[in-house]
Amino acid sequence: MKKILVANRGEIALRVMKTAQKMGIKTVAVFSEADRNSPHVKFADEAVCIGPAPSNESYLKGDKIIEVAKQLNADAIHPGYGFLSENASFAELCEEHHIIFIGPHSKTIKIMGSKLAAKEAVKAYDIPMVPGIDEAITNIDKAKSIAHDIGFPVLIKASAGGGGKGMRVVEQAADLESQMNRAISEATSAFGDGSVFIEKYVTSPRHIEIQIMADNHGNILHFFERECSIQRRHQKVVEEAPSCILSPELRTKMGEAAIKVAKSCDYLGAGTVEFLLDADHNFYFLEMNTRLQVEHPVTELISDVDLVALQIKVARGEALQLKQEDLKITGHALELRVYAEDPLNNFLPSVGHLNTYKIPKGHGIRVDNGFKVGMDIPIYYDPMLAKLITYGKTRSEAIQLMIKAIDSYHIEGVQTTLPFGKYVCEHEVFRSGNFDTHFVKNYYAPEILKEQASEEAKIAALVAVKQYLEDQKLLRLPS
Repeated sequence: MKKILVANRGEIALRVMKTAQKMGIKTVAVFSEADRNSPHVKFADEAVCIGPAPSNESYLKGDKIIEVAKQLNADAIHPGYGFLSENASFAELCEEHHIIFIGPHSKTIKIMGSKLAAKEAVKAYDIPMVPGIDEAITNIDKAKSIAHDIGFPVLIKASAGGGGKGMRVVEQAADLESQMNRAISEATSAFGDGSVFIEKYVTSPRHIEIQIMADNHGNILHFFERECSIQRRHQKVVEEAPSCILSPELRTKMGEAAIKVAKSCDYLGAGTVEFLLDADHNFYFLEMNTRLQVEHPVTELISDVDLVALQIKVARGEALQLKQEDLKITGHALELRVYAEDPLNNFLPSVGHLNTYKIPKGHGIRVDNGFKVGMDIPIYYDPMLAKLITYGKTRSEAIQLMIKAIDSYHIEGVQTTLPFGKYVCEHEVFRSGNFDTHFVKNYYAPEILKEQASEEAKIAALVAVKQYLEDQKLLRLPS
């Protein structure tokens, strides 16, 4: 493998390219007209514009990306995450054109891309699943009957998608019909597939995921868990590894279950098996993400591996050299997704110009970044600017370092999730480890951040006045 085309943008494109460069592999960037001056374009050995700003005219044009790969003699395509990373048709297109897709086979993506097909695949492996139905439905009367049998609250989920789209929690029978219609409509709009299914809603759930890696030689490893329960709109914002509530026995059980899920679909490469953990520490299979996850750095830090390097090695046919017993958890890592979103306004995207953009540096601080000062934040894509990751010997050390790193991260021109990240890290419930996916709903209110910002502004003003008076004293001293 001498050349990899990275079919993505921003921080993940740079992340992949840096590892490829270390491995002596040349890289090709593809970019939209809006990303012409992006860092990933300048970092790559070669770069090709593939279309206008909207992703459906650029980053989602699989045939165009294949065409560029062939023109520039790229051996492989790394899809990153998002865009075409979990698109079975694109993986199949790569296979047809004899280009290595750095990810699982197209048939695997197809199976795990449907929540119902995924559940069917893992059935034979005795993996615990949330009580529910194994078929997609649209009939309201049938939905009411099923919900009654399972017992409220229930969760309506789109079969074809993720990211919280087409998902509705229904607390009582009276709301089922309206929520079903909304979920179906949203799923149709987002995924072109309105099929939904119903399952029992796990109250006080924690979102725990297991990182796995599989090669073509029958080896499957798990790299422990990530805690991803701090979410807004069913999407993760703060992640950490390891989870502070898993016992060694439960960690082993969940790791073994994740390996079984990988076996059930003949998995290849990096993947993540997601579980829900209830208040009694029972875990249930949720879904499998057939790609590298946004939050993979926390796993890299605690297990001392480069997951992208392992992806590339298994994609070119190498066997994994590590054994499960070689892997150990060392220290604790925390990640904050730095989104251009306004936490004071329901986390709505904040579009603007980066007048100031200064990232924190120091021991134990890692920033996977895709932007620089002077750039505009495009409205066309996911609003994530960077990932701020901290690593310490203990969880409390990683948290304290994260607070310090947030204070040293200076951004002007757009609103970001940095203040929210600091709020989470300073909150006693998060610090105690006794939280779940309802943290934002139960503990966060924009007014609190506004009060904190006002208080910080007052302190800064008082410090400035004090410094001014000290300076004036010095000036009045006789020579």
